[in-house]
Amino acid sequence: MRAPAPAYASNDGVVDAARAALGASLIDAVEHVGEVALHVKREALYDAMIVLRDTPGLAYQQLMEIAGVDYPERAERFEVVYCLLSLTRNHRIRVHVATDEEKPVPSVTAIWPVAGWLEREVYDMYGVLFSGNADLRRILTDYGFRGHPQRKDFPLTGYVELRYSEEAKRVVYEPVQLAQDFRTFDFQSPWEGAAYVLPGDEKGALPQAKGAPTPLSADAIQKADATQSATKAPAAPSEPYAKKDATSTAQSGAGEPDPGNQKQDKPVESDVVPTKGGGQNQ
Repeated sequence: MRAPAPAYASNDGVVDAARAALGASLIDAVEHVGEVALHVKREALYDAMIVLRDTPGLAYQQLMEIAGVDYPERAERFEVVYCLLSLTRNHRIRVHVATDEEKPVPSVTAIWPVAGWLEREVYDMYGVLFSGNADLRRILTDYGFRGHPQRKDFPLTGYVELRYSEEAKRVVYEPVQLAQDFRTFDFQSPWEGAAYVLPGDEKGALPQAKGAPTPLSADAIQKADATQSATKAPAAPSEPYAKKDATSTAQSGAGEPDPGNQKQDKPVESDVVPTKGGGQNQ
């Protein structure tokens, strides 16, 4: 029989213990859907992480992940989220820090060396600066990449594109050139319908087949068997060369003793050598 998976420890007392340990450096503590989130002041982040790691009853020894979130409508648009794990208590917690494009966040590489690469990812994707990181450079994007792709205002196509140039015999960067302009989408529910008329929607206003349901009123409906096309079908490309029906027996050769298919009526080919007996085609 397989052993059951270990259950995480409950959140009972975690928020109160964090409030007592962090004190004034804690902005807010929220427990939602079974998870605890601590919002900490940016300048007090380093000391708060040491407290969360070394305080008995908390003991979050391991940094699992650092993530970034972008809220363009806020004054401090970025949030840096630290996911901590307590190995002794089997419990997880999140620490949130708010910042903008210019204010750096204290690095925690001196507490957890793994934060070096994680902070580089947040810097590469969002442009958040970390003071104290000795190797703060891009880690996911290519050399010379412009902008930060996880920001909400970053264009979906980017600013430059790369290709291999046969003339230069190397990879070159060029400004993005779109084959067509961006289309404007209203992100409306397809079941509600758009406020504008799309190409092809005019077909929905025509009368449908006889007996089929239609959104038109009874006055606007035409009977299906009464609507006939008065226009002539377009001529085929081979119409000038098509066979025509004979209008009289004189044109068809009917009743003639020699309608033109006798031996003497066939053309003589100079390249054909007659064989003995004439042959079928001679």
